[in-house]
Amino acid sequence: MKKITLVFAVIVVQFQIQAQRKIMPTESFTVKGKVKTEMTFNLDQLDNFARKPIADKVIYNHKGEAKDTVRNMKGILLTDVLAKIEYQYDKPKELSEFYFVCTASDGYKVVFSWNEIYNTEIGNNLYIINRNGRQGAKRHGAENPAVCHFRF
Repeated sequence: MKKITLVFAVIVVQFQIQAQRKIMPTESFTVKGKVKTEMTFNLDQLDNFARKPIADKVIYNHKGEAKDTVRNMKGILLTDVLAKIEYQYDKPKELSEFYFVCTASDGYKVVFSWNEIYNTEIGNNLYIINRNGRQGAKRHGAENPAVCHFRF
């Protein structure tokens, strides 16, 4: 019984250590896949895009309890950035087959279809945000934006 307990304790400690790993912020993101030219955007390039105000967001925990409110955010619409990309396709209908896989630096992924981004209200609410919407995150000491890779 002691061996099982010890093994269990080691496994629990190992999971706790892994859960405490530091997630590194990123300073750029890349759009690649069925595009004419792969493009990487860094923080300085993002300063050239218009920032739009974002309504305050309440942060909830797993029990549905309000824990915090993020205020005074500004962000760059993802569609504004993607407007710089030239996609590879023969017929416009093929765009409906495209999907975007956004991968964060911690490995978290979210998938959006072309139609979700360009033909629904979802696309009007996808932002690239740095903490508190400050421009030039590196220069002003804010966290870098949560950045993703887009694949088609």
